[in-house]
Amino acid sequence: MTEPKHQIRALYTASTVTVYQAYRPEIGLSAARDGRFPAAWQRDRMTWIKPSFLWMMYRCGWGTKEGQETVLAVEITREGFEWALEHACLTHYEHGLHPDRATWKRQLQRAPARVQWDPERDLRLRPLGHRSLQLGLTGEAAHRYADEWTVSITDVTPLAHRIHALVRDEDLDAARRLLPAERPYPDNRPAVLTP
Repeated sequence: MTEPKHQIRALYTASTVTVYQAYRPEIGLSAARDGRFPAAWQRDRMTWIKPSFLWMMYRCGWGTKEGQETVLAVEITREGFEWALEHACLTHYEHGLHPDRATWKRQLQRAPARVQWDPERDLRLRPLGHRSLQLGLTGEAAHRYADEWTVSITDVTPLAHRIHALVRDEDLDAARRLLPAERPYPDNRPAVLTP
Protein backbone atom coordinates (compact mmCIF):
# COMPACT_ATOMS: atom_id res chain seq x y z
CA MET A 1 0.00 0.00 0.00
CA THR A 2 1.34 3.43 -0.97
CA GLU A 3 1.71 6.01 1.79
CA PRO A 4 -0.14 9.31 1.26
CA LYS A 5 2.36 12.02 0.35
CA HIS A 6 1.38 14.23 3.32
CA GLN A 7 0.28 12.36 6.40
CA ILE A 8 0.97 12.86 10.09
CA ARG A 9 2.32 9.63 11.57
CA ALA A 10 3.00 9.53 15.28
CA LEU A 11 3.10 7.50 18.45
CA TYR A 12 -0.07 8.58 20.25
CA THR A 13 -2.66 7.57 22.83
CA ALA A 14 -6.21 8.76 23.44
CA SER A 15 -4.84 11.85 25.20
CA THR A 16 -1.21 12.37 24.13
CA VAL A 17 1.13 12.60 21.12
CA THR A 18 4.87 11.91 21.29
CA VAL A 19 7.17 14.31 19.49
CA TYR A 20 10.96 14.35 19.31
CA GLN A 21 13.62 16.98 19.82
CA ALA A 22 17.39 16.89 20.37
CA TYR A 23 19.40 19.20 22.60
CA ARG A 24 22.81 19.64 24.11
CA PRO A 25 23.08 17.62 27.33
CA GLU A 26 22.74 20.63 29.66
CA ILE A 27 19.21 21.20 28.37
CA GLY A 28 18.15 17.67 27.41
CA LEU A 29 19.31 15.82 30.51
CA SER A 30 17.81 18.45 32.80
CA ALA A 31 14.48 18.31 30.95
CA ALA A 32 14.35 14.50 31.11
CA ARG A 33 15.32 14.45 34.79
CA ASP A 34 12.73 17.05 35.85
CA GLY A 35 10.00 16.22 33.32
CA ARG A 36 9.86 19.83 32.19
CA PHE A 37 12.01 22.24 30.23
CA PRO A 38 14.51 24.16 32.37
CA ALA A 39 14.67 27.93 32.69
CA ALA A 40 17.62 27.90 30.25
CA TRP A 41 15.27 26.60 27.53
CA GLN A 42 14.41 29.71 25.52
CA ARG A 43 10.65 30.05 25.31
CA ASP A 44 10.92 33.09 23.04
CA ARG A 45 12.65 31.25 20.19
CA MET A 46 11.13 29.05 17.51
CA THR A 47 11.29 25.38 18.51
CA TRP A 48 10.62 22.52 16.08
CA ILE A 49 8.89 19.32 17.15
CA LYS A 50 8.83 16.17 15.05
CA PRO A 51 6.38 13.25 15.44
CA SER A 52 8.67 11.05 13.31
CA PHE A 53 11.43 9.27 15.24
CA LEU A 54 13.41 8.50 12.06
CA TRP A 55 13.18 12.07 10.80
CA MET A 56 14.58 13.17 14.17
CA MET A 57 17.39 10.61 13.79
CA TYR A 58 18.18 12.10 10.39
CA ARG A 59 18.19 15.61 11.84
CA CYS A 60 20.39 14.81 14.86
CA GLY A 61 22.56 12.08 13.30
CA TRP A 62 21.35 9.46 15.78
CA GLY A 63 22.24 11.85 18.62
CA THR A 64 25.80 12.45 17.46
CA LYS A 65 25.63 15.99 16.04
CA GLU A 66 27.06 18.74 18.17
CA GLY A 67 24.36 20.41 20.26
CA GLN A 68 21.96 17.54 19.57
CA GLU A 69 23.52 14.78 21.65
CA THR A 70 20.48 14.24 23.89
CA VAL A 71 17.37 12.97 22.08
CA LEU A 72 14.09 13.56 23.87
CA ALA A 73 10.68 11.96 23.44
CA VAL A 74 8.26 14.64 24.61
CA GLU A 75 4.75 13.45 25.30
CA ILE A 76 2.32 16.34 24.87
CA THR A 77 -1.45 16.60 25.07
CA ARG A 78 -3.37 15.89 21.92
CA GLU A 79 -5.37 19.00 22.70
CA GLY A 80 -2.18 21.07 22.53
CA PHE A 81 -0.92 19.34 19.39
CA GLU A 82 -4.22 19.97 17.64
CA TRP A 83 -4.30 23.59 18.86
CA ALA A 84 -0.90 24.07 17.21
CA LEU A 85 -2.13 22.54 13.95
CA GLU A 86 -5.25 24.72 13.99
CA HIS A 87 -3.17 27.86 14.48
CA ALA A 88 -0.40 26.96 12.02
CA CYS A 89 0.61 28.29 8.64
CA LEU A 90 2.68 26.53 5.98
CA THR A 91 6.31 27.67 5.92
CA HIS A 92 6.11 28.29 2.18
CA TYR A 93 3.72 29.94 -0.24
CA GLU A 94 1.56 27.47 -2.14
CA HIS A 95 -0.18 28.75 -5.30
CA GLY A 96 -3.86 27.80 -5.23
CA LEU A 97 -3.83 27.30 -1.48
CA HIS A 98 -3.08 30.90 -0.49
CA PRO A 99 -4.82 33.81 -2.23
CA ASP A 100 -1.44 35.49 -2.91
CA ARG A 101 2.08 35.79 -1.49
CA ALA A 102 1.30 38.90 0.54
CA THR A 103 -1.63 37.20 2.30
CA TRP A 104 0.48 34.13 3.03
CA LYS A 105 3.30 36.32 4.45
CA ARG A 106 0.84 38.09 6.76
CA GLN A 107 -0.56 34.74 7.92
CA LEU A 108 2.95 33.39 8.51
CA GLN A 109 4.00 36.42 10.58
CA ARG A 110 0.91 36.12 12.81
CA ALA A 111 0.86 32.33 13.17
CA PRO A 112 2.19 30.90 16.46
CA ALA A 113 2.89 27.59 14.67
CA ARG A 114 4.37 26.62 11.32
CA VAL A 115 4.04 23.45 9.29
CA GLN A 116 6.81 22.07 7.14
CA TRP A 117 6.69 18.76 5.25
CA ASP A 118 10.05 17.05 4.74
CA PRO A 119 10.88 13.67 3.19
CA GLU A 120 10.36 10.84 5.68
CA ARG A 121 13.42 8.64 6.24
CA ASP A 122 14.08 4.92 6.28
CA LEU A 123 16.33 3.11 8.76
CA ARG A 124 19.41 4.10 6.76
CA LEU A 125 18.08 7.70 6.86
CA ARG A 126 17.54 7.80 3.11
CA PRO A 127 14.62 9.95 1.92
CA LEU A 128 11.33 8.23 1.16
CA GLY A 129 8.64 9.34 -1.28
CA HIS A 130 6.23 10.55 1.39
CA ARG A 131 6.55 13.47 3.76
CA SER A 132 6.91 13.85 7.50
CA LEU A 133 5.54 16.71 9.57
CA GLN A 134 7.71 19.22 11.35
CA LEU A 135 5.83 21.67 13.52
CA GLY A 136 7.51 24.94 14.46
CA LEU A 137 6.28 26.62 17.62
CA THR A 138 6.90 30.25 18.49
CA GLY A 139 5.45 32.87 20.83
CA GLU A 140 2.28 31.65 22.50
CA ALA A 141 2.64 28.13 21.08
CA ALA A 142 6.20 27.70 22.42
CA HIS A 143 5.14 28.88 25.88
CA ARG A 144 2.11 26.56 25.89
CA TYR A 145 4.27 23.65 24.71
CA ALA A 146 6.79 24.07 27.50
CA ASP A 147 4.47 25.08 30.31
CA GLU A 148 1.04 23.53 29.59
CA TRP A 149 1.10 20.77 26.98
CA THR A 150 4.10 18.74 28.15
CA VAL A 151 3.02 15.58 29.97
CA SER A 152 6.39 13.80 30.17
CA ILE A 153 9.94 14.03 28.80
CA THR A 154 12.06 10.91 28.29
CA ASP A 155 15.70 10.67 27.25
CA VAL A 156 15.65 8.22 24.32
CA THR A 157 19.31 8.69 23.39
CA PRO A 158 20.18 5.11 24.45
CA LEU A 159 17.39 3.81 22.19
CA ALA A 160 18.69 5.92 19.29
CA HIS A 161 22.20 4.55 19.79
CA ARG A 162 20.96 0.94 20.06
CA ILE A 163 18.92 1.19 16.84
CA HIS A 164 21.82 2.89 15.06
CA ALA A 165 24.20 0.09 16.12
CA LEU A 166 21.79 -2.51 14.72
CA VAL A 167 21.53 -0.59 11.44
CA ARG A 168 25.34 -0.44 11.21
CA ASP A 169 25.41 -4.22 11.82
CA GLU A 170 22.84 -4.70 9.01
CA ASP A 171 20.30 -6.17 11.45
CA LEU A 172 17.44 -4.09 10.07
CA ASP A 173 14.70 -6.42 11.34
CA ALA A 174 15.91 -6.07 14.94
CA ALA A 175 16.29 -2.31 14.47
CA ARG A 176 12.76 -2.03 13.06
CA ARG A 177 11.31 -3.89 16.07
CA LEU A 178 12.74 -1.22 18.39
CA LEU A 179 11.20 1.74 16.53
CA PRO A 180 8.31 3.58 18.20
CA ALA A 181 4.94 2.31 16.91
CA GLU A 182 4.00 5.32 14.79
CA ARG A 183 0.70 5.17 12.95
CA PRO A 184 -1.41 7.59 10.94
CA TYR A 185 -2.77 10.35 13.15
CA PRO A 186 -6.52 11.02 12.83
CA ASP A 187 -6.82 13.40 9.91
CA ASN A 188 -8.50 16.40 11.46
CA ARG A 189 -5.92 19.04 10.57
CA PRO A 190 -6.99 22.07 8.54
CA ALA A 191 -6.75 21.50 4.80
CA VAL A 192 -4.56 24.60 4.46
CA LEU A 193 -1.68 22.69 6.02
CA THR A 194 -1.36 20.21 3.16
CA PRO A 195 0.11 21.56 -0.09
